[in-house]
Amino acid sequence: MKKIEFFDPAMCCSSGVCGPAVDPELIRISSVVHNLKQKGYTVVRYNLSSETEAFINNAVVGKLLNEEGPDVLPIVLVDGEVVHRQQYPTNEELSAWTGMSEQELISKPRMRLELNVKAK
Repeated sequence: MKKIEFFDPAMCCSSGVCGPAVDPELIRISSVVHNLKQKGYTVVRYNLSSETEAFINNAVVGKLLNEEGPDVLPIVLVDGEVVHRQQYPTNEELSAWTGMSEQELISKPRMRLELNVKAK
């Protein structure tokens, strides 16, 4: 299986899905990453503000940052090769790289909740 790495710009948290005005694109990517992991793919997201060392230690990413600055982010690597930069890949692109259908990529996780409510 392929290894997919997302080198994200500086964000307030690991997913960027927090705060009062959440970018829908970050919600989509978080969902896709979750679904890829559920299917057994190795997917890693690095946040520039909290995981700077990952950016420095990756020669390809470090070179792009030195040459083009932080506007080159996000950078996406598949098996160590740059496949996308300056924006997140589309579901169609992710589907082509992984073989998963676009529907599988965006399906929302199913959760089962149990409530223990005591009557007064």
